[in-house]
Amino acid sequence: MFVEGAHLKEFLDDSGLVSKDELEVANEEAIKKKVPIESVLLRQGKITEDNLRKAQAYVLGIPFIDLKNQKIDFGVLSLIPEPIARTHNIIAYKKTTDTLEVAMLDTEDLSAINFIKKKVDLKILARLTDGDSIKQILLQYQKSLKAEFGDIIQKETETLKTIVESEGKDLSGSDLKKIAEDLPVIRVVDTLLKHAILQDASDIHIEPQEKELVVRYRIDGMLHDAMILPKEAEPSITARIKVLSNLKLDEKRLPQDGRFKVDLTSEKVSFRVSVLPTYYGEKTVMRVLRDGAHGFSLENLGFHGIGLERIHDATKRTTGMILTTGPTGSGKTTTLYTILEILNQPDVNISTIEDPVEYMIPRINQTQVKPEIGFSFSIGLRTLVRQDPDIIMVGEIRDNETASLAVNASLTGHLVLSTLHTNSAAGAIPRLMDMKIEPFLMVSTLDIIIAQRLIRRLSEHKEKHILTEAELENLGKIVDLDKVLEFLKKEKIVDPQATWDKIPFYRPAPTKEGDDGYSSRIGIHEVLKVTSTIKELIMKGSTSAEIETQAKKEGMLTMLEDGVFKAVTGITTIEEVLRVVTE
Repeated sequence: MFVEGAHLKEFLDDSGLVSKDELEVANEEAIKKKVPIESVLLRQGKITEDNLRKAQAYVLGIPFIDLKNQKIDFGVLSLIPEPIARTHNIIAYKKTTDTLEVAMLDTEDLSAINFIKKKVDLKILARLTDGDSIKQILLQYQKSLKAEFGDIIQKETETLKTIVESEGKDLSGSDLKKIAEDLPVIRVVDTLLKHAILQDASDIHIEPQEKELVVRYRIDGMLHDAMILPKEAEPSITARIKVLSNLKLDEKRLPQDGRFKVDLTSEKVSFRVSVLPTYYGEKTVMRVLRDGAHGFSLENLGFHGIGLERIHDATKRTTGMILTTGPTGSGKTTTLYTILEILNQPDVNISTIEDPVEYMIPRINQTQVKPEIGFSFSIGLRTLVRQDPDIIMVGEIRDNETASLAVNASLTGHLVLSTLHTNSAAGAIPRLMDMKIEPFLMVSTLDIIIAQRLIRRLSEHKEKHILTEAELENLGKIVDLDKVLEFLKKEKIVDPQATWDKIPFYRPAPTKEGDDGYSSRIGIHEVLKVTSTIKELIMKGSTSAEIETQAKKEGMLTMLEDGVFKAVTGITTIEEVLRVVTE
């Protein structure tokens, strides 16, 4: 949005938002650097974006609209499709018989205005607003759609119940296929999937109980009840999911696994399906895998400081092993995929052996194990080595044979990435010893070991608080606060003279009912570099505790310390860190 600098400067001077002296200093810098005066004022913190937009609106003669804490009628809001609203930062908020008032961040976005004008066939009146207003109103799309989905499901399951009852209780494969292709069943399942994607669920659980069918979503690592459906809906919903996943409809005694993909307007989403017979019927769990979910950077995953440097150094090597450890669902595979994307260059051959292949990455040869036909990690890895790879990723080291082959692959000139199930980075070393890997082979191959967990991030609605002396004392018993403070100062998060009694932590601010104050997740990590001193300890057969103590002396932040670090930066809360990292 163009506002002549002289007019804006004049208005800011008259309004008193910025002092004359501050304006002159900013003006000199703007002329010197050949940038607009407003960008200098924003960078210096002399003016907020909200105040700047209000000033621009006044100069241009365009009304400024504050939509924060306002509820917009869904009929008006939905006149602009959510993807357009989100992409162009434009919201429909008021409609008359021949006009539609829209709030925008940039009233000169003519393509968005013309698109909406053609769609609604009304005169468009553009108004300026601020970023917070846009963010809050975009959330109303989701809430309204959730309510709409709930209504659809309620309506369609009533029809569904009638269909199933009329078909009788013992349904054959052909009967189930017929029901699975009925419109109400298709609508219910499609709605369940869209509802889950909308809520950013990572898993969908469809659980038959004695008298009802419970649907739960895992959101940010926590399971939440999504809806309760009639018990009679279970056979038809399960049949529909089986049809989508190419599973056997009439097999109800054995577990089955499958996969399918849906193509939404904004993204492609894959669903990994697991069906398990239970006492009251077949339980279905679907893992939601967004095709656009890769493309992360290590920084976005939560790596920082010396740990981040050590991973980047390891990726520059042509041999060695990079291991990620942690329980199921701790983000190990995402970390490995992110490292693979860094390594994915035209001059290297990358091959993987996985169970299952979660995301497809262009130019990487990905293979899925099939234990039912005898195609295991060890057999796949043996073959991969003959495929002239430079970099190999083994989805998981589960047994002695796979561990031995991975180590040998690393020794013979390959960079090997893999995962292990251990609770800490140092714990990976005794785990490999249990798998009969000799210490001298470990010191020749291991480069870095990453341990991680996923913690919930605080949403924008958060407030600062200072820990009491007693709280700091209790926290100091389980974490080295002096070391965390040293890292905070080193990474310039806090002032060099800061002390814990003045450093604020964060917690969710009181908000409306049903909002727990968290949104999405991020990793907390420990990155253990296998240095010469660590290698000596491995050769001596030292315990994981002794190895961890030495690693901490050499600059490793433990997961708990990294969690406290992130709590100070406002990413999460101390309570969330302690919930996730339980010793």
